[in-house]
Amino acid sequence: MRAVFIPMSMFMHILSSAKTYRSALRSGCNCLLVAAAMSGSPAHAQVAGQSKAPAPAASAPLDYARELRTLTPMAQQGHAVAQFNLGVMHDFGQGVPKDAAQAVRWYRLAAAQGHGGAQYNLAGMYYEGLGVPRDLVRASMWFALSAQAGVPGASKNRAIVTRSLTPAQREQAQNLARDCLQGKFQGCD
Repeated sequence: MRAVFIPMSMFMHILSSAKTYRSALRSGCNCLLVAAAMSGSPAHAQVAGQSKAPAPAASAPLDYARELRTLTPMAQQGHAVAQFNLGVMHDFGQGVPKDAAQAVRWYRLAAAQGHGGAQYNLAGMYYEGLGVPRDLVRASMWFALSAQAGVPGASKNRAIVTRSLTPAQREQAQNLARDCLQGKFQGCD
């Protein structure tokens, strides 16, 4: 599936507790970029055999430059959702040139904070070898972690990837996922 655009108003109940997000709302940010973390990453959906992109949730054209100006400082301040959204923008060339290495950078930062969607997309990057060397062990690890975070499709993708691993690699992926979880996502990648 493709990244979708969700009007900011749909997230107000989630974002209202974060001062920075409230200031983003006051500054006129109409929407956040949100990858379809609940249904899988667009470029990485092929792992699960999906290929069609859903229609954008909002029909009005999106001002990518404005979103980039709003999200960048928030991401730099450590907000996982903003980091994830910048990863999506770089991953799919939405308002910025496509840049897999930058997408991985932002996904890693959000994944290190336990963001399931970022973990899922990072797994996809490892699976496809985009912005990182192809590494099925790491892909399996990140899919396992995103599955534990409740991201739909992650368990299925992990099972698909795991079929390509040797028993030793499966054990390694399980150990990496366990260690990553126990270390609260620090030093996982």
